[in-house]
Amino acid sequence: MINKSPVKLFAVFICFQFFISCTKQDTISSSFKAINYYPVAAGKVWIYRLDSTTTPDFGSALVITSYHIKDSVATSFLDNTNRTSWIVYRFISDTLELTGWQSLSTYYITPTATDIEVLDDNNQRFIKLVTPVVPNKTWQGNSYIDTRSITSPVQYLDGWNYIYAAVDSSYTTLAGVIDSTVTVLQQDETSPEGAFNPDYFQQRDYSVEVYAKGIGLVYKDFLHWIWQPGDQQPGSYQDGSYGIRLNLIKTK
Repeated sequence: MINKSPVKLFAVFICFQFFISCTKQDTISSSFKAINYYPVAAGKVWIYRLDSTTTPDFGSALVITSYHIKDSVATSFLDNTNRTSWIVYRFISDTLELTGWQSLSTYYITPTATDIEVLDDNNQRFIKLVTPVVPNKTWQGNSYIDTRSITSPVQYLDGWNYIYAAVDSSYTTLAGVIDSTVTVLQQDETSPEGAFNPDYFQQRDYSVEVYAKGIGLVYKDFLHWIWQPGDQQPGSYQDGSYGIRLNLIKTK
């Protein structure tokens, strides 16, 4: 019979418990990774309804025009910091898709160990998601963007504090009810506060995005406008006022 002392048995037990604890912790941690909410692979496709807000000539009103958008992931490459990035081609069509898909723009997705970055077609880099995906986690999502120089056309993006809300909740899109999503609140500011009055200056900045596990972006609502009152004529929305709303129709 092999004789094992109580001290040795206790030490083995502690080591075993520590191993189990670490294994469980690793499993829990992996479920909170940002990449779970923005998986990227060659051939992946997202199709959205796009409601585009623009200002017509003279800018006295906001006009919404609807389209369908198709985002198609192509190949990966190494960026200038040796990180794997993915090329995404964006196509546009009418809401019935009768005109076929026309090339619209190109953007890039870079998943890292700590975040998901997106470089848009205007060469603006956003930190869309960060790890861990837990309630009330905050970060400066626009920190790579020049918002402070006097020539910057996107000064309104300055200082946006992204925050996770509704983690692991269901969300209803045009594709149906989607389980396990996270809402990213990016900005919700009206300056000066109060109801819109055409006799006074006002700026509105609002942005929220929703991501789903195993799918990616399922909803986006962005709106930026600046109203300038007129002196001897009606006021108008300032050039550069616009909005984008994306709602997932299907994914492949």
